[in-house]
Amino acid sequence: MIDEHGVKIRLDKWLWQARFFKTRSLASTVCRSGKIRLNGQHTSKASVMVQPGDVLTFPKEAVILVVKILACGARRGPAIEAQTLYEDLTPPENKPGGNKLAHDVLLRDKGAGRPTKAERRALDKLMGRDN
Repeated sequence: MIDEHGVKIRLDKWLWQARFFKTRSLASTVCRSGKIRLNGQHTSKASVMVQPGDVLTFPKEAVILVVKILACGARRGPAIEAQTLYEDLTPPENKPGGNKLAHDVLLRDKGAGRPTKAERRALDKLMGRDN
């Protein structure tokens, strides 16, 4: 759609074309949930028109993304093409894997939770339950 200010596109369609969501209906659902901010203002409509220069803030899985729209796009093309539609302004600490290392999630304190196989064998040996 063309406006006197330039090219505009529906928010849900842009999110789908930029490949933030797999289907347009998923993008529309997130738009209707009211969790998207357009230029700092909450929006709860998928039909809101966006244009280059607008800034979007929205949740995607466990991350809050901040993107600046650079272009509206004409189609849902390959990922390389989709990445040219926006500039990622998400702070590094909010990006996936930003401050956490993958192995940090796997570490646990000694004695916390279920015993490991090695701990269970040591416990069985201590209690005299060797077979």
